[in-house]
Amino acid sequence: MASDAPPARRPLWRRITGSVWFHLFAAFVVVGAVLSFVAKPYYVPSGSMENTVQVGDRVLVNRLAFLGDAHPSTGDVVVFDADAAWDGQAPASENPVKSVLRWVGEVTGFGPSGPHTLIKRVVAGPGQTVKCCTADGKLIVDGEPLDEPYVFEDFPFEPGTLDCASTPVSSRCLPEVTVPEGSYLVLGDHRSRSSDGAYPCRGRTDPDPSCWRWAKDEQIVGKAVAILWPMGRWSGL
Repeated sequence: MASDAPPARRPLWRRITGSVWFHLFAAFVVVGAVLSFVAKPYYVPSGSMENTVQVGDRVLVNRLAFLGDAHPSTGDVVVFDADAAWDGQAPASENPVKSVLRWVGEVTGFGPSGPHTLIKRVVAGPGQTVKCCTADGKLIVDGEPLDEPYVFEDFPFEPGTLDCASTPVSSRCLPEVTVPEGSYLVLGDHRSRSSDGAYPCRGRTDPDPSCWRWAKDEQIVGKAVAILWPMGRWSGL
């Protein structure tokens, strides 16, 4: 004989966790956690890192690369939040619409990222000494010439004609400096079009620590590890 008892209601927690809205909320939480602590896409806004990455590329940034005792090494491509020393002024205030668009860009990688978020290559770390140049125009780190096959369109340098002893001095030349503790000298691969950490010091031979700009440990978002978009440029970095 059929029972007339009403069907048992599912427990409240089952009804909540089984809803579409809960699944959407959980997805947002997971995506937010991944972007905040694991990896996130980054939109490349300028040509300062050509030809390694191009304007409009979306690169994947590994946020776990420098956890604990791990630190950036020479040759690493890093994304970091530059401070006001990089442009001489505090970030300008934005209208709400632009702020929302920037937030979407930071989350998705399709659009603008943070107003002071930059991508550069590490050439020297804390305690290392940097200067330029050797007789044939190479950057010197701890007394050794640095092999930089990734450099694109460097500043002109002609031994005996336009070098560090000529007048005028080549813009490739830099005064000697020791990288401060917790800091990194970062340069663009498109050397002649990069407003990077050495840019204010170029063409100078007098030591002046105030002209250098540093990427600091606490500012580094992570290590750029791959080009995600466009599809035809998928590759590791």
